[in-house]
Amino acid sequence: MAQRVLTPRAEDFPRWYQDVVAKAELAENGPVRGTMVIRPYGYAIWERMQREVDDRIKAAGAQNVAFPLFIPESYLTREAEHVEGFSPELAVVTHAGGKELDEPVVVRPTSETVFGEYMAKWIQGYRDLPLLLNQWANVVRWELRPRIFLRTTEFLWQEGHTAHATRADAHAYALRILHDVYRDFMVEVLGIPVLVGRKTARERFAGAVNTLTCEAMMGDGKALQMGTSHELGQNFARAFDMRYLDAEGTQQLAWTTSWGVSTRMVGGLIMSHGDDDGLRLPPRLAPVQVAVVVVRDDAECIERARAMAAELAAAGLRVELDDKVSMSFGRRATDSELKGVPVRVEVGPRDLAEGVVTVVRRDLGRDDPGRKVTVGVGEIARGALDSVAAAQTSLRAQAEKRTSAAIADVASLDDAVAAAASGFARLAWALVGDEGEDRLAAEGVTVRCLQRRDGTVPESADEPDLVAIVARAY
Repeated sequence: MAQRVLTPRAEDFPRWYQDVVAKAELAENGPVRGTMVIRPYGYAIWERMQREVDDRIKAAGAQNVAFPLFIPESYLTREAEHVEGFSPELAVVTHAGGKELDEPVVVRPTSETVFGEYMAKWIQGYRDLPLLLNQWANVVRWELRPRIFLRTTEFLWQEGHTAHATRADAHAYALRILHDVYRDFMVEVLGIPVLVGRKTARERFAGAVNTLTCEAMMGDGKALQMGTSHELGQNFARAFDMRYLDAEGTQQLAWTTSWGVSTRMVGGLIMSHGDDDGLRLPPRLAPVQVAVVVVRDDAECIERARAMAAELAAAGLRVELDDKVSMSFGRRATDSELKGVPVRVEVGPRDLAEGVVTVVRRDLGRDDPGRKVTVGVGEIARGALDSVAAAQTSLRAQAEKRTSAAIADVASLDDAVAAAASGFARLAWALVGDEGEDRLAAEGVTVRCLQRRDGTVPESADEPDLVAIVARAY
């Protein structure tokens, strides 16, 4: 049986998180404070995320582009609220090529300004709209309290930027990204339930008129903002003179949106599904869905394991053959647990003599009777496919149950602060307001989003009978 090598979550959750990142070989600190080096396994997880999100973005009609890493400082100053919001996080280059630059350049913290400059050139008339663009890139925001994946000075993300003829069209597209791209991916692929809602004025993106968010509960009861979609109104269109001729030949300002998710989702994946043995990856995301593990150095076992791995791959599964028999089976099993491989097929001589193999599901606890089952060698493909499907459903159900159990309906700010010590609080927005947000902030608690009573996204913060989702957050 694999031995536990991590700090228990109940003992020290932040330390457990750091242990998982290091021992599952996901990432480590880079040479400059706040940067990270993403190792091959961590990057393979990010690539799977990237592929799934990119497919959904393209299905929503956006096209991928690439914009420069460096942005003239003057671009940022054109939208006052935007530059004010990002100034503390900016990295600015003043010297290059051995001399002082005529104008400092900012290392990309986000790209609304440079997209605005070029979209204004590309848009002439209403037939050019909507203009739907996206880029996959790295960005730099000087982080005071870095934590790998969650808050780093440099991170990877996608950022979408769109322009529309009307406010209604921009609003509808921002919602589409929130629901059809982000929420769908997070729930259906990551197996992480998210609360969708509207940010308060205090919490919305700098320069936006509305920020929509996906908020997830981590294993310690804290919130993690997993992704956001912003309506920018006409603020950036005005700053960059983004105008078009409408059907009547009249000049009009465009309406714009921006939206993004980042490598922070890797951190969310760890903290949402991980247990005291390490990662637990949902099969739809996992780089390796099934590991076929040879138990000991035996020629027949190795040959049969290779044949099984080929059979499983032919069935459409992402498979890895572990025939490193020079290393102990226990150590290899521990590594598989740490890395969260959803299903492990153990091939040993005793089982083979009986015509079976042992199938182990990572989503189930050590004491769960369904965790380990024996499957006939001739049924291995069906057994593995069934186990993978069951593991995907199981992880999502576990996360949904945990999240639901840790959302408390409360009737006062004091009760909200108390509930936020171990989960989310939900209370009437009318009980909070600006003054209540100040009181909550003094206790390290924030309003994560506003929702209607049925959990849907309100059109405005002024709708009657809204609820506020309140929590401590990463």
